[in-house]
Amino acid sequence: MEMKTKIVCIGTASKDILLPINDGLVLETPEDVTAKVKIAFELGAKYQIDDRFEAIGGCAANVSVGLTRLGMTAYCYSRVGVDQLGKWIVAELDKNGVFTDLVQVDEVCKSDLSAILVHQKLEDRVVFFNRDANERLEIHPEQIAGFDWVFVSALNGNSDADWTQHLDSIIQTAVNRGIKVILNPGQKNIKDNVIKVLDAVRHTTILILNKDEAVEIILGGQLGSGESLNDEVFLARTLAAEGPSIVVVTDGARGAWGYCAEEAWHANSLHENVLDTIGAGDAFTSAFLAGYFSGQPIKVNLAWGIANSSSSIRFYGAIDGLLDRKTLEERVGQVAVERIG
Repeated sequence: MEMKTKIVCIGTASKDILLPINDGLVLETPEDVTAKVKIAFELGAKYQIDDRFEAIGGCAANVSVGLTRLGMTAYCYSRVGVDQLGKWIVAELDKNGVFTDLVQVDEVCKSDLSAILVHQKLEDRVVFFNRDANERLEIHPEQIAGFDWVFVSALNGNSDADWTQHLDSIIQTAVNRGIKVILNPGQKNIKDNVIKVLDAVRHTTILILNKDEAVEIILGGQLGSGESLNDEVFLARTLAAEGPSIVVVTDGARGAWGYCAEEAWHANSLHENVLDTIGAGDAFTSAFLAGYFSGQPIKVNLAWGIANSSSSIRFYGAIDGLLDRKTLEERVGQVAVERIG
């Protein structure tokens, strides 16, 4: 039986400008552990590109669109400027069926904008982004009090209220009102204050993150070390022991791992022609959650996530490749899922 839920997605909403390229000198720098591969361009040069693409972006926007496309009721809780760019972002959300009642409009700041270089041969990208609007996002507990679920993605902040205060406010409201939390923390949040993120994990029902983020939380929280950090089941089980009912760990082309009720599952990725990976994680998240809200078991939810993310990477931008319910159900049988623990 499908669960009738209303979910609010808190985080960023932006416009992405994607520039597919094959130019640039690729440099391998294994001695630099934080940036093992770099790309360089001639200073002062001009490079012509054959095409460019514009799409809505930002985790809250992407996940809310993905959920809506799969038949869920989703609200985007974000912030834009009063400029034309902000109007465009809200219009795109409206066009995709997302409720925009909770999108804040700031009369001072600019709406968020990203320029993304997508290297076609390397199937990877470099992102330049400005978070002017979402660094001023305000959290009003009364606005989220009526929801069944709250999805919390990477949070920003400023001198008036940093992201830890926003996270505290969301978690406290959820605890007081019996709202269930889905947490998808950003790398900046983990690096800034891993203990604060770990505290939020303990009040979370569903935790979704990539392998690097899982490792950073476990290391920062002194929950594990050594070779065990290469074991995705260990990562998921260790984080589940902190409180979440479900933990999902993704690792790009290697697929996704899920842990629930002392069972561990792995879903293989689908091999597709990759154009752009920028929205793959958000596509996975929205479909995994849609499966969960539809009453499916975790092995099916993983397959839904993989099917959606594998479609997403065949398009430029995070939105165009998102599947509707009928198409997803047709593709999901292609995903191999097995119990591994």
